[in-house]
Amino acid sequence: MGVDFSDIVEKQKIELEYLSGRRIAFDAFNNIYQFLSIIRQPDGTPLMDSSGKVTSHLSGLFYRTIKLVEIGIKPVFVFDGKSPELKTKTKQQRREVRENSKKKWDDALLRGDMADARKYAMGSSSLDSQMIEDSKRLLSLMGIPVVQAPSEGESQAAYLAGTGKVWAVGSQDFDSLLFGAPVLLRNVTITGRRKIPNKSIYKEISLELIELSKVLSSLEISRGQLVDIAILAGTDFNKGLPKVGPKTALKEIRAGKTAEQVFSERGVECEVGISDVREIFLNPEINEDVSLEWGQADVEGLVEFLCMEKDFSRERVEKAGGNLRLKMSDKTEQSRLTTWFG
Repeated sequence: MGVDFSDIVEKQKIELEYLSGRRIAFDAFNNIYQFLSIIRQPDGTPLMDSSGKVTSHLSGLFYRTIKLVEIGIKPVFVFDGKSPELKTKTKQQRREVRENSKKKWDDALLRGDMADARKYAMGSSSLDSQMIEDSKRLLSLMGIPVVQAPSEGESQAAYLAGTGKVWAVGSQDFDSLLFGAPVLLRNVTITGRRKIPNKSIYKEISLELIELSKVLSSLEISRGQLVDIAILAGTDFNKGLPKVGPKTALKEIRAGKTAEQVFSERGVECEVGISDVREIFLNPEINEDVSLEWGQADVEGLVEFLCMEKDFSRERVEKAGGNLRLKMSDKTEQSRLTTWFG
């Protein structure tokens, strides 16, 4: 989740078609959680196979990734590895939030309140090891590159973008900027109309492009100072200062102070080493030896996996898989590979 820089970062609204011909590294966990949260029945129940195993994430990965490929996007999915020790507390807090949401979901179902049921169900989404392995298997059958990060997936994706192997990082989290992603794309897989919880109105979710160089230039700070702003407001690795958000943190940092100085001035001791948090963002653990190759979609394999094992519609999978295979093998597209952005 990370820090929310919405109030201080300039965002450019673009159309999906603008991304045609671009290689984009997606934060896999970030996107899978989106699918688990959004793709649900009216009462909040996720899609499941006949054995009761959740398949919402597979539906989202399959159909929405195909949509991206049809537009001309070259997707890569980067999976998290072992989280830094400093993230342990945050992960525990998230588990507690999910458990609390699950209880509220159950209560709403007993009351027959479907609006509340769906709202709380979305917050109860959890991802287990089998879901992760199934997601990797599905993407491989689709011919989409899968990258296993040694630690944070966002840092690995940012590295791929920073070294030109991809053009941008696709994630909802602004942390990608802290890790050095030159271009961050938000809402790539969830553009369109979305219902506002507890209200009979919808809002339009637009695709957003954020360039790190423009952010730093407009705020008149360095990337290191952006990291310090995040530390003051609170990250996945530290609590942050009470009543200090990105705007207040920006003022302090632009005054020439460091995160350590601001904590000291306010009489607050950071519960972790500030330099340790800074190190995670500025010098993350990444795998430098990554080769990206897009293969052919294995339609027969997709049918066996999604239809025979996960109870997907055979007609829909064969049609979508066939379209994917045609797009991935299109000679015109292949001839453009040398001219595609990284």
